[in-house]
Amino acid sequence: MRSSSVRCRRACAEQISRTITGLLAGVLIGSASPAVRAQVPAGSAQAAQGAVGRISLPPVIVTAQKEPADAQRLPLSLTAVSGETLANAGARLINDVALYAPNTYFSELSARKISNPRFRGIGSSPANPGITSYFDGVPQLNTNSSSVDLIAVERIEFVRGPQSALFGRNSLGGLINVASARPSLTDWTGDLSVPFGTHAERDVRGNVSGPLVAGRLGLGLALSHTSRDGFTQNDVTGRDLDSRSSVSGKGQLLWTPAADWEARLIITGERARDGDYALNDLGALRENPYHAARDFEGHTDRDITATTILTRREGARLTLSTTTGFVRWKTVDATDLDYTPLPLATRENTERDVQFTQEVRLASAAGAPLTLSDRVSTSWQSGVFLFTQNYDQDAVNHLGPFLLSPLLAFPISQQSPLSSLDDWGVGLYGQATTTFDDRVDVALGARLDHESKEAMIETSFSPPIAPATVVTAERSFSNVSPQLGVTFHVDADRMIYGTIGRGFKAGGFNPASPAGSEAYGEEHAWHFEGGIKTRWADDRVTTNLSVFTIDWSDLQLNLPNPAVPAQFYIANVGGARSSGLEIELNGRPHANIDLFGALGYTHAQFDDGSTSSGVDVSGNKIPSTPDYTLTLGTQVSRAVREAATLYGRAEVVFYGAFAYDDANVEGQEAYSLANFRGGIRGRYAYAEAWIHNAFDTHYIPIAFAYTGFAPSGFVGESGRPRTFGVGGGLTF
Repeated sequence: MRSSSVRCRRACAEQISRTITGLLAGVLIGSASPAVRAQVPAGSAQAAQGAVGRISLPPVIVTAQKEPADAQRLPLSLTAVSGETLANAGARLINDVALYAPNTYFSELSARKISNPRFRGIGSSPANPGITSYFDGVPQLNTNSSSVDLIAVERIEFVRGPQSALFGRNSLGGLINVASARPSLTDWTGDLSVPFGTHAERDVRGNVSGPLVAGRLGLGLALSHTSRDGFTQNDVTGRDLDSRSSVSGKGQLLWTPAADWEARLIITGERARDGDYALNDLGALRENPYHAARDFEGHTDRDITATTILTRREGARLTLSTTTGFVRWKTVDATDLDYTPLPLATRENTERDVQFTQEVRLASAAGAPLTLSDRVSTSWQSGVFLFTQNYDQDAVNHLGPFLLSPLLAFPISQQSPLSSLDDWGVGLYGQATTTFDDRVDVALGARLDHESKEAMIETSFSPPIAPATVVTAERSFSNVSPQLGVTFHVDADRMIYGTIGRGFKAGGFNPASPAGSEAYGEEHAWHFEGGIKTRWADDRVTTNLSVFTIDWSDLQLNLPNPAVPAQFYIANVGGARSSGLEIELNGRPHANIDLFGALGYTHAQFDDGSTSSGVDVSGNKIPSTPDYTLTLGTQVSRAVREAATLYGRAEVVFYGAFAYDDANVEGQEAYSLANFRGGIRGRYAYAEAWIHNAFDTHYIPIAFAYTGFAPSGFVGESGRPRTFGVGGGLTF
């Protein structure tokens, strides 16, 4: 183990040295002569220079607290990733850009239906997330519908810290806000891109946007088709296991019947047909990455449709907005449950979910706060939120002879579970920010949530070797989430803030769990944060710093079910504490050079007296929480002709060590990943080349306990290997 660690540290050191050398070389090359910035949408370097050639970082407008605001003036930890950055980095999924947000980590399997974001140690189960993704204001109540192809996206916001006062029960650790690009009401624009890469990667995507009625009615259409072969080979058949293929689409209508009214319809859909999970014994995976051996090759199919209706009226004193969301998804998957070459166990699983959400908000109009005196004013917002969710699961485990008992010499089908979970809730919230002398802001907010859940869970065997068990239950949860923040504006470019907030996550029911663990209770957390936000060097640099501490009670943890292989359930394990810091730096020293960096440190562990599955986990690390994250990068460009620009991008991310499980039996050592991209762009076309994981680092981002079938006691999946490719596209 010691020699392995030494080799890892030496390899990481060599990678770091090569990567930093490449970054510095890129900066020097980019500084050699003036140029136009690559990929030139609104907010580019030219726009930032202004009429007199001034170089600066443009303000970033976000909706992290529901109303549009400058990110640098919001008293919270926030990383906003623009659509320009998504294009420059070649990002296709949310987890592709999570590296830009400090203390952010995604636990994801090769099947995209399972995506668990974790901020500062906070996370949970796909069925009851602690970090919720919002698409155009609509929460994804199950993460099964959140890891989707990013098409026609204007911005992604990673908001860290409890947002329960405004967003409710599943934003205890923060939220991910995805905003679609608005259709144009003035000009027709569009693009088409066709990249090709290793593992037969193909990605065709295009979008078009423009006015149907100038200034009144706009249309936006976007389509994509992505596919690749798997990274992991099945040594039994010689075929790959974890292939991916999907078709996605988005259609939008934007209607502005008057200057102060607008309505927007967004319809999205995805049809994904992926391969099997690439799981293998952890010990074998470390010795022989990207290999598995199994007699059965499964699949993971997913279909998602969503409709969003947004309306907004901006009056002289009030702003009224509504968000209506319908989300429907279905997954059908089959897998080799024992993950060995032996015909021991397979699993067929079907899940369906339908959700409806409705939010109505009133807020003081922008620039028109309630005036209390010559020196005091208050801006405010309030709203009501309603939702329903209906989830069904039908899972059948096919077990070979003698597997359950030497007396059972015949195959058995175990239906575990056949379940129906129904959920509805209502939330009322309000927040007021009082400003004194344009220097001090005092923000006070609170939200009341009430939620009711019903469950019907059935487990049976065929043939009936044991009586069927049926659990029916109903529970309700109510909570008030307060939040207080104080901000001191030193001047127009510097502010200091402190916040105190209480986060909340409702309890619920597990579709499958050990007997007696069908239900789990609420989780609460107090979150304390202080920070500094600055703009300096004539607006060429922004630097943000925050420190935080989180105190949990009744922490919910996603645990493997020892009675049902590859099935998980949620349990309350006791208290926990997390403390750390975050630093973000963005700079534009030259019109054609952008520099960025983000550092996060988290120390997250269970409190004394915490138990999980009957085992004392006091003082252990919270799983899937790297000790630190560090991202460094640059983007440079250089004009070679009047209508041709060379551009390049380099970024490297470092992850600290973390544990896979609550008992801290196994974990992943520190590792780093480097990505490079470069090309040439003309007025109407571009061509580029790219490489991900340039130094071919082998890492295992996710693993879990799997006693019985796995010799090491754990199974896991290898992370993405080195991949590279070329691409091109057209724009108009």
